[in-house]
Amino acid sequence: MSKTLILASNNAGKLAEFQSLLGSIGFDVHAQGEFAVPEADEPHATFVENALEKARHASRLTGFPALADDSGVCVNALGGRPGVQSARFAGEPKSDLRNCEKLIADLAVHADRSAYYYCVLVYVRHADDPQPVIAEGRWNGDIVTVPRGTGGFGYDAWFKVAGLDKTAAELSATEKNQLSHRAQALRVLLDKLR
Repeated sequence: MSKTLILASNNAGKLAEFQSLLGSIGFDVHAQGEFAVPEADEPHATFVENALEKARHASRLTGFPALADDSGVCVNALGGRPGVQSARFAGEPKSDLRNCEKLIADLAVHADRSAYYYCVLVYVRHADDPQPVIAEGRWNGDIVTVPRGTGGFGYDAWFKVAGLDKTAAELSATEKNQLSHRAQALRVLLDKLR
């Protein structure tokens, strides 16, 4: 019997990743939008605070356990930006294309193109869970000047994975689910839940 888990996101790419990763261990993952849960505010300066805010919000409005992630790409030459602002780097409304264009423009004067995807996962059993389970993952790489690949979402076509001559958008779903910042954080989360 599967256990309902609310993903505190309406991002189809994230939902597919989490369904793939969590479905095999008995979770039935649903996007919060299926329960008419609006997006939570993300007013905080850190990934962990935003993820906790989102998980509590989704759990409070559905009555189910919730999982939230806050993740983004952090570029060393830009002092860690876009960071927590990754989804809204170019402003509202959110646009992957405009975000990537801004990132490349901001990086144009920098030789250092090293970057990493960072993810924090927060799992709450209920909205007022006093001991949320928190896990982190980091995926190192570099920002390329020309996008490559058609998979993934966000900055994936611009993010060349360290040690590979592929961007995240050129990886198969299986490869990404083994290597990504989210996959790394999920392995840590699963260890903690056990």
